[in-house]
Amino acid sequence: QWVYNILEKKAEADRIIHENPDPSNGFVLVPDFKWNQNQLDDLYLIALVHRRDVKSLRDLTAEHLPLLRNILQEGKEAVTKRFGVPGSQLRIYLHYQPSYYHLHVHFTALGYDAPGSSVERAHLLADVIDNLATDSMFYQKRALTFALRADELLFKKFQEAGRV
Repeated sequence: QWVYNILEKKAEADRIIHENPDPSNGFVLVPDFKWNQNQLDDLYLIALVHRRDVKSLRDLTAEHLPLLRNILQEGKEAVTKRFGVPGSQLRIYLHYQPSYYHLHVHFTALGYDAPGSSVERAHLLADVIDNLATDSMFYQKRALTFALRADELLFKKFQEAGRV
């Protein structure tokens, strides 16, 4: 619900760094709660898409390329304009499995070792765009490896099923 509150500007409207209001290809860029906004070393922002029908990386097809390209281009430009950090100094990625199922993209300072920014969980947005441009159904067909913490419900489900 908090995602929808941000998108509907019922909460945190004053924290919005950038917005593209297009209902299909637009998004809102906001600081992540993990970032206190006092220094740029641990810069951390989240792009929340306006669309509600795209839950995770698995839902993405070539149809979503305009949306993903907007996030990549406009997000980098907004971070540079607001914080003076060039796009070359950002890590821009999606999680799989995500912590919540509403498509969102992480923007972090390149030197910041953000939680979940490692290779088992993070998929660089530029790579996602390239993969979808090559094969529209890439993320429906591809086996995706991901790490789980021992206390996560999904991990317990895998244990119960004898898969771990």
